[in-house]
Amino acid sequence: MNPALWVAKTGLDAQETRMQTVSNNLSNVNTTGFKQDRAVFEDLVYQNVRQAGAQNTQDAQLPTGLSLGTGVRVVATEKEHSQGTLQQTENPLDLAVEGDGFFQILRPDGSVGYTRDGSFQVNSEGQVVTSSGFELEPPLNIPENAENVTIGQDGTVTVSLAGQADVQEVGQIELVDFVNPAGLEPIGGNLFMETAASGAPQAGTPGLDGLGGVLQGALESSNVNIAEELVNMIETQRAFETNTKSISTSDQMLQFITQNL
Repeated sequence: MNPALWVAKTGLDAQETRMQTVSNNLSNVNTTGFKQDRAVFEDLVYQNVRQAGAQNTQDAQLPTGLSLGTGVRVVATEKEHSQGTLQQTENPLDLAVEGDGFFQILRPDGSVGYTRDGSFQVNSEGQVVTSSGFELEPPLNIPENAENVTIGQDGTVTVSLAGQADVQEVGQIELVDFVNPAGLEPIGGNLFMETAASGAPQAGTPGLDGLGGVLQGALESSNVNIAEELVNMIETQRAFETNTKSISTSDQMLQFITQNL
């Protein structure tokens, strides 16, 4: 069997995976806090026919070798954690992180997820929750008779109560950051989970120790660049077509051999 067929087949598989990654980026172009993915490729093991530096004769050494590649594969999909555009909403419980950091979300199983999606709401018990009903961590409760909610860049939450002139502090929003945010595991629902690659979460006050500030009345949009993804789609399509052409050419060569020898 012609090895070129199998090499081209790995190229088709790799480009198909890249197209899936590009499609996922484009489908989430309006997802709050979404971070685009990038497919990372690596070449496969080589067949070493002649070793570079081997002795050709007693006095002559091979300056180059003969290595035949066996194809390519997608080794990773890497999240690009660059800042998305901040969009003003004027909703007092819409929060955006301006800089590094993630909000902490308490999941139903008791584990903590991390997100850049700050579109929070208040449930029937006055607790601040996500659109899916998961509680913000540490817990934040807004009094029922609160008229205005103010959240500072340092995460301090104050409210003005009906019939009272003074404002009252009701909580503090914390952010966490990771040594390697690209190592976080996306689990859907705009949430990430800690992994061994990401490192442990480092909690702190917004605006301090390298953490970004909290911007009230705004949301961070997806950081997907539509024009860039469309170019990536065209590149992927052309690469797929080229690998298909390699298979077609190899097939024609085999056909010639079988029909003429």
